[in-house]
Amino acid sequence: MSVRTEIRPAPRKTSWWRRPWIGPLALLVGAFLAFSLPPYLAFDPARSRVPQPEGFPAHYWFLVAHVIFGSVAMVGAVLQIWPWLRRTYPVFHRYAGRAYVFAGVLPAGVMALTIGSQSPFGPTTRVSDVLAALLWLGCTFAGWRAVRERRFGDHRRWMIRSVAMTFSILVNRIISPIAMVVLEPRIPTLFGGSELAYSQSVAAISSWGSIAFALILSQLYLDRAKTPAGVR
Repeated sequence: MSVRTEIRPAPRKTSWWRRPWIGPLALLVGAFLAFSLPPYLAFDPARSRVPQPEGFPAHYWFLVAHVIFGSVAMVGAVLQIWPWLRRTYPVFHRYAGRAYVFAGVLPAGVMALTIGSQSPFGPTTRVSDVLAALLWLGCTFAGWRAVRERRFGDHRRWMIRSVAMTFSILVNRIISPIAMVVLEPRIPTLFGGSELAYSQSVAAISSWGSIAFALILSQLYLDRAKTPAGVR
C-alpha cells in the first residue's frame, strides 16, 4: 500500500512593484527631507525654523542633531518596511535595522527629549513632545530586544509601532496648516487677539494629533493583520 504525499506549492512571492504604497512613501519622505534638512546642514542658527527658547542657548545644536539623526531614522524606516528588500536581502535588512535603531531613533529620541522639554510652543506641546519621544524610544527598544531574543512576532509588532512614530512627523506637518487655517479667523474671539495663544494651540493640536494618529493607525493595522482573511 503506497502513501501519497501531497506537495504543496511554495507561497508565491510578491514582486516589489506590487506594493504600490512603497514608492509614494519613499517620495514623500524624500520631499520632506529635501525641505527640512538644508537649513540645519548649514549650521546657521539664523536659519532655524524653531524659535530659540530663553535660557537654553544650546537648543539649536540639539535640534540640529535631532534633525540629522531623525533623517537617518526616516530613511531606515522606509528600507525596513519595504517587503521586497526585506525578503530578498535579509542581511541588508539586519544592518539597516541596526542603523535605524542606533544611528537613527536612539540619538534622535534622546535629542527629542531634550528639545521637547524646552519647546518654545508652550507647556501642552512640551508634554506631548516628551511623551512622543518616550513612546518612540520605548517601542524601538522593545522591538530590538524582541529580535535579540528571537521573538520575531513581537519584534514585528513593536517595530510597526516604532515606524509609525517615526513617520508621525509627516502627519504633524499635515495637521499644522489645517489647524492654522481653521483657527486663524478665531484669533480675535477664541484667543482674545493673542497671537501667542493661537500659535501654541496650533502646535499642541498638531503634536497631540500626530501621536494619536500614529498609535491608532498602527494598532488598526496590527488588529487587521491578526484577523483571518475570510472574516475580513
